Amino acid sequence: MHFAQDVRRAYSQTEQHRNRCHDHAQEAEDEAGDGEAVKLYGAEGVGLFRTEYLFINRDSLPTEEEQYQSYRRVAAGLKPDPVIIRTLDLGGDKFLPHLQIPPEMNPFLGWRAIRFCLEEREVFRAQLRAILRASAEGNVKIMYPMISCFGEVEKANALVEEYKGELRAEKVPFDEHIEIGAMIEIPSAAIAADTLASRVKFFSLGTNDLIQYSLAVDRLNERIAHLYEPTHPAVVRLIQLTVDAANRHGIWCGVCGEMAGDPFMTPLLLGLGVNELSVAPSFLPRIKFLIRRLKMEEAKELAEFALHCESGREIMERSEALAKKVAPSLFEIQN
Repeated sequence: MHFAQDVRRAYSQTEQHRNRCHDHAQEAEDEAGDGEAVKLYGAEGVGLFRTEYLFINRDSLPTEEEQYQSYRRVAAGLKPDPVIIRTLDLGGDKFLPHLQIPPEMNPFLGWRAIRFCLEEREVFRAQLRAILRASAEGNVKIMYPMISCFGEVEKANALVEEYKGELRAEKVPFDEHIEIGAMIEIPSAAIAADTLASRVKFFSLGTNDLIQYSLAVDRLNERIAHLYEPTHPAVVRLIQLTVDAANRHGIWCGVCGEMAGDPFMTPLLLGLGVNELSVAPSFLPRIKFLIRRLKMEEAKELAEFALHCESGREIMERSEALAKKVAPSLFEIQN
């Protein structure tokens, strides 16, 4: 199974104060091994539990009980640190052959993730009930993928409340106050972030998809991969829109995806006001090393420059230069 780890409470030193920044770790091979990686690399919790890996490469859907046991093991093993469970992100490059889903011309723009779950209610019901049951451990959060509008969040939240009612009637314990978040990986979600922020407790910017959808670039397509630009001015402004909306509504905003694990991007993301970074376990030490040497004043100056710059290349160069300036030894080791 693949899921992300959470490195919370990494701090960025400034001349006057510490700026709190949560780092998450992302991708691991199995529950036991990744649980060890959380401790080995200084992580605290799971930032992105990729539940689709419980569903693929098998002949039938996992039962509610199977899912519950999997979620509970991770949550129990990492208490009191948080475990953020992303609901099923089926579609795109992840398929379930036994469901006999008709092929689509462009699955990345099709029936996937939250869209699939809201229509396949029994699949969603089993997963949400399993997550709720695991939340009795006290450290579980829910996160919806590929949200495009507030209606999807409202429908999903209504189902969570419905299944809470079922569990109450069955006298099955769960966390009545479980936090729910939304992934911001579609431009419409970033633009409508103010509306979404009033319906969730946190955001996680899925930068891989956000960049692809914003720039209409398949990063795996060799002919156009050079157009995949994380520091494109439009992407920078969408991140800022999301962070600002989160701040206005008093919720936190994290980043997952390759941007979060790239130390050259760390100064820019912190300057834009991101609270959490979700990265692969092995990347955690270098990201934390860099964060602790950054001054927030410099990071904010970089972000201000980026928000008024017309060139993604110039933004990248300036962020890279700041990273090398504050932690030159980090990049000497890499090279």
